[in-house]
Amino acid sequence: MAARVAPCGSWSSPITAELIVAGTVTLGQIVADDADLYWSEGRPSEGGRTVICRRRADGTIEDVLPAPFNARSRVHEYGGGAFTVHDGTVYFVHDGDGRIYRLVVGTTPEPLTTPGTRRFADLLLDVRRGRLLCVSEEHLEHGEPINTLVAIDVASGKLATLAAGADFYASATLSPDHERLAWLCWRHPDMPWDSTELWVASLDQVGLPRNARRVAGGSGESIFQPQFGPDGTLHFISDRSGWWNIYRLGDSGVEALAPREAEFGVPQWVFGMSTYAFTTPKRIVCAFSEQGRWRLGEIDLVACTLREIATPYTDVTSVCACEGAAWFVGGSSVSAPAIVRLHPASGVAEVVSTSSALTINPAYLSQPQMLAYPTGDGEMAHAMFYPPCNRDVGVPVGELSPLLVVSHGGPTSASTTTLNLRLQYWTSRGFGVLDVNYRGSSGFGRTYRRALDGRWGIADVEDCVRGAQYLVQQGRADPARLAIRGSSAGGFTTLCALTFHNVFAAGASYYGISDLEALAQDTHKFEARYLERLVGPYPAERNRYVERSPIHHFERLGRPMIFLQGLDDKVVP
Repeated sequence: MAARVAPCGSWSSPITAELIVAGTVTLGQIVADDADLYWSEGRPSEGGRTVICRRRADGTIEDVLPAPFNARSRVHEYGGGAFTVHDGTVYFVHDGDGRIYRLVVGTTPEPLTTPGTRRFADLLLDVRRGRLLCVSEEHLEHGEPINTLVAIDVASGKLATLAAGADFYASATLSPDHERLAWLCWRHPDMPWDSTELWVASLDQVGLPRNARRVAGGSGESIFQPQFGPDGTLHFISDRSGWWNIYRLGDSGVEALAPREAEFGVPQWVFGMSTYAFTTPKRIVCAFSEQGRWRLGEIDLVACTLREIATPYTDVTSVCACEGAAWFVGGSSVSAPAIVRLHPASGVAEVVSTSSALTINPAYLSQPQMLAYPTGDGEMAHAMFYPPCNRDVGVPVGELSPLLVVSHGGPTSASTTTLNLRLQYWTSRGFGVLDVNYRGSSGFGRTYRRALDGRWGIADVEDCVRGAQYLVQQGRADPARLAIRGSSAGGFTTLCALTFHNVFAAGASYYGISDLEALAQDTHKFEARYLERLVGPYPAERNRYVERSPIHHFERLGRPMIFLQGLDDKVVP
């Protein structure tokens, strides 16, 4: 029971702005190298530098990338897949010049590629041939960058093209005998969560692809994370059933492994993403999402059955396997993301490294309540509601708490239940927070993900508005004290909600989109045609772009707002 009551918004809280930004890191890609584990950490305390860390087999943890080197790629602008490791040698992309470097731990990194117009990402070492396989993005003086799949000789730095002609490439993977190569590609106007193609080719004596053929994917099917199993069988994730499930390509064709109305894949915004790994030749450890909550499971490849593994984690990313154990980044509503080692048989989990050393009394932390509520067109929307929570203070009888509605970016993305102190800052002061996974969000199947097609700025906004009204109708929010905020695509949703509706009293736009036409005309290659599906073909549907752009209706924006925009933002004009 709370010790006292006080007006919502006036509560004292140990979760301060200084606390939120102090001592936190962003955990990224995980790579196994025999018994050693490597991962990337983005560190605000070092100016945003991304460091590569290593955990030795004896448990020793150390930084292996010396300053000022910064392991970050810029392909598709969002990057990812910036390093790989083999036998203690690290290959990484340095953000300072975009070149690939080779690092023998304990020495100074040496450049492998020359300065130029190419960016690199999605590194994979072809040990047998002494070369790196990766995605190349060549930026020319005019026109769009050219994306190809290339091989770089680690001795000479000489580059050879392996696949070209598609607009985008990703996820190159080698069979255990290094005789076959598989990769993903796709073309405008599709995004990788819309339609991708999975190709397989044999490699000749000099390592060039031969007899390449498409084995899965195409129009209306999204493929994610192709990977050869220890026995040489190609596995991949496909949404051909309406859900991103795991499949394998056998002698008799494509076979689903433990099909389920759950999402084993995620939108490939960055390279190097992984949701499953082989712990033994007969077992896969995998992450999957059901109704917005992530779980960990193990698939028996003989029986084709899925066994859920009980863990405290409700958000699981970057799944990797090493020495029979599963490694992943795991978080929950009471714990920040951490590098976790799990023994699948016993279910015993060990935290190896955490993104935050902060310890906050759980009595100050609001727990998410999963909501599904009616929205437009007779459909349902999803959200997580965080009620006010503070062990020292309670809501006065008869007072309705203010509500902050949050719209995530993407828009093809999703909010998760991982501890977010930026939300808890508000709930611990007497605000309720509604974190909306509006129509178009991932994690709820292909139909829900595609429900925003042609309706961006309409359906997402409606879901945020209806979510706030739903809580008001339930007596859980004050209709006079409703606010909304969002970043990037979520900032666009925020601006539309405040411009075209009279529900919210205030708002905050973090590098939000205000002009769809400007975005269509001036953005990077990866998202250059994204709006064709979300809004409509441009310029044929120019009127629709103008109608939905808040900048053309600023006279209707009569609520107080704060705008924050980055000067170096290459995505949002």
